[in-house]
Amino acid sequence: MARSLFLMLCLRKLRKNKQLTQKKREEAMAKVNAADSTLKQLETKKQEYLNGLQMEKSPPGGNFVETTVRSAVKAFLWRMVAGSVTFITSLRFSGSIKTALSIVGSDFFSKAFTMFIGERLMNKSQAGRKSGSDAVGRSLAKALIWRLFAICNTLTMAFFIAKDLSIASKIAGSDAIFKTALMFIYERVWANIQWGKDYIIEFSI
Repeated sequence: MARSLFLMLCLRKLRKNKQLTQKKREEAMAKVNAADSTLKQLETKKQEYLNGLQMEKSPPGGNFVETTVRSAVKAFLWRMVAGSVTFITSLRFSGSIKTALSIVGSDFFSKAFTMFIGERLMNKSQAGRKSGSDAVGRSLAKALIWRLFAICNTLTMAFFIAKDLSIASKIAGSDAIFKTALMFIYERVWANIQWGKDYIIEFSI
């Protein structure tokens, strides 16, 4: 009787130990599985990063920022284009090459610098950017915002140089219509140029 009771107690203790061991084994397996899952996620992120290194050559589309050099080149080239238009309109309405050159030269560098600053400020926002480039709405907004500033600038400089409000108004007015459309086209061309774009890869591990 005593022996049977002793054996029963031993068996019960063995079963309890077995259950505890099995439970620890299951917990350990769960940790191993979790570790495997984490390793797979890390490997996936690593591959995404490696793929991201090729974005500059073959952009898949996504958020990006423009480099400082890109903004500077955009601003300077636009000033060359816009300055040529202003020279033609100034010459047409003033009839003087000297006056036309003075109007263009007076704000060439100031407008180039101002546009550069504007590009850097706009670059801080991702609004209107999709598929790896600026959307049409963003390009239009930039063209309109810049034109509002440029009209005031051109009108002021043309008035001080030409000394004639009528001539200044005609120069600024013709610039407003033509250059707004021209800058919109200019922005759309640059939207499809990949040079100077740094694509953003977001990780959440």
